[in-house]
Amino acid sequence: MFHPAWIPQSPDPSIERLKRVRVIAGGVASIGVYTVLEGGFEIAELVENALIASAVLLFLTPATVGVMLLFWRRTGTVRQLKVPLLNSLKLLLLFIGCVVALVMLVRSANSAAGNPLLLLGVGAVMMWMLVLVVSGAVRVSGNFFGTAAVHRCLPALLATVTTWLMAIPDLVTGDLHGLGLTMGVVFILGAPVTVTAIALLETDRLRRRYGIRLRTHPASLPPVPVPVPPVPPAGLPHVPPQGNPYGHPQPVYAPWAGAAPHGHPQPPYAPGPGGNPYGPGPGGNPYAPQPPHGRPYGS
Repeated sequence: MFHPAWIPQSPDPSIERLKRVRVIAGGVASIGVYTVLEGGFEIAELVENALIASAVLLFLTPATVGVMLLFWRRTGTVRQLKVPLLNSLKLLLLFIGCVVALVMLVRSANSAAGNPLLLLGVGAVMMWMLVLVVSGAVRVSGNFFGTAAVHRCLPALLATVTTWLMAIPDLVTGDLHGLGLTMGVVFILGAPVTVTAIALLETDRLRRRYGIRLRTHPASLPPVPVPVPPVPPAGLPHVPPQGNPYGHPQPVYAPWAGAAPHGHPQPPYAPGPGGNPYGPGPGGNPYAPQPPHGRPYGS
């Protein structure tokens, strides 16, 4: 839902790993380590913080993209980016709408405390919406509302701007959330510094491996190779190949059959009928006396 098919895949697995690390660092910035140190957080407080962050994203994301569009006008036009820009805006509005719906459900659950059946129904929908919003937040933290379809470097830029915008007000106002000076500065600056370092590494890798630069208009960038998924082997899985693996079957050496296969010499004393080498008949005992003329004792 929050990662549609029109969002391009990462051209390199290492860049995808960097995005995951950036998402984790962004989660630390969103939830706040200081909240855990202060004794945990309530779901109502978490939802209110998500609503504030959504309002910030609603103005910050278009503003940042607008600045980049003004910068890109030197080498291209905005009309070329109309479709991906509208798709990213729709995804942004969809996520903010889900957050607003979650806030309304939390407030409805608080007001429906006197009605058990209503509270049970609103609580079930609220928990489902909470899972949807959390999973969506993880998705949009990686692709930043599909802005990679506009420019591959935009998600890293937006992640850096967002984390710093969340940290600077606390530093300016001196609100360390009950922590000491050293711990407050470390935990407030830890997430944006980490996100910035990972974003710089991500953009540098895109520049060195694929020639993608943030200051270049997306229409002027070289094409990025799309990773090809591995082709599964043909046939049923876990079934060994059928047939004789050694080619055509070879004749079996059977001296009693009266013939020798190719490459095997004929034995000088082949057994007679019934397989007895000492029985009478062809191939019988060579030392048995033979009558010179017919039957030795007459008729």
